[in-house]
Amino acid sequence: MNTSDSNCKEGASKSNDDGVCVSDTLQSMSTVDNEVNDTSVCANCGKEGDNINNICNKCKQVKYCNAACKKKHRSKHKKECENHIQRLAELVAKSHDEKLFKQPTPAEDCPICFLHMPSLQTGWRYQSCCGKVICSGCIYAPVYDNQGNEVGRNQKCPFCRTPTPTSIEEAIERLKKRMEIGDVIAIFNLGVFYSDGTRGFSQDYTKALELWHRAAELGYSEGYLGIGNAYLYGRGVEVDEKKARHYYELAAMAGDEAARYNLGLDEWRAGNMERALKHWMIAARDGYSNSLKQVKRLYTHEQATKEDYTRALQLYQTYLGEIKSSQRDEAAAAHDTLRYY
Repeated sequence: MNTSDSNCKEGASKSNDDGVCVSDTLQSMSTVDNEVNDTSVCANCGKEGDNINNICNKCKQVKYCNAACKKKHRSKHKKECENHIQRLAELVAKSHDEKLFKQPTPAEDCPICFLHMPSLQTGWRYQSCCGKVICSGCIYAPVYDNQGNEVGRNQKCPFCRTPTPTSIEEAIERLKKRMEIGDVIAIFNLGVFYSDGTRGFSQDYTKALELWHRAAELGYSEGYLGIGNAYLYGRGVEVDEKKARHYYELAAMAGDEAARYNLGLDEWRAGNMERALKHWMIAARDGYSNSLKQVKRLYTHEQATKEDYTRALQLYQTYLGEIKSSQRDEAAAAHDTLRYY
């Protein structure tokens, strides 16, 4: 399912997304042509001049001296106009796919151990005191004070040494302070609380969407995912699968593995095995194990080759090699909530 022109405009106005619209591209091409060619020629009568500015409403590529010439030339121009729009639509779709199927930039490394951050959500923690995202291994490791004395686990932030919040109210106040300085995860998390009606917040889908749009504009992939879910399930907005798909694509391009996996499922259900495989390969490289299972499923049903499955395994193993550590293994063995793959 491709994003429509109207969908692009709606998304761009709220999210500064990278979507490319055919109509916008046509208009920009026409503007460039005007800047390059000061003198225009009427496509119907051949008249030249600076005032030949009645442009074809559809392809934006030919000009007329007046509405009468445009109407007279319409039947002759129709086929060329349709072909031009089709070619441009193909170019726009190709450009979009190049962005969509590009491997996203990996998340920042853990600021303590400097190892690649796990993508599994139990493999990292967000600290509302300093705004740092810390891996599960460093969260579990003992923290020491300035004299080298162990202060125990979960009593202080392992990065800034701020004491752990003792109540939900204190944690929320920290999030609000982080939100005020533009912390994208704090903004997104508060949106989740509004959407779910938890942590003392009244359920407010409109407020949740406002916060998710803000987080998305600041580059947080889960902001796009939250908006996509809202459109898919009709939370605060009318159900619109095209808009949901649009925001899932933005989330995937920004690095969200769950959105990428779901896009693969959509393509698989539509019978687009090649596109589904591309999505799941990218997600497997980013550590989303369910994508690896789906590639195996395609292989089992002869919808993917042995080479495809081997490649997916190699990509996932490369990811594991980047995130594995004895400290993270120790944390995962101690608590399922600290499992990192």
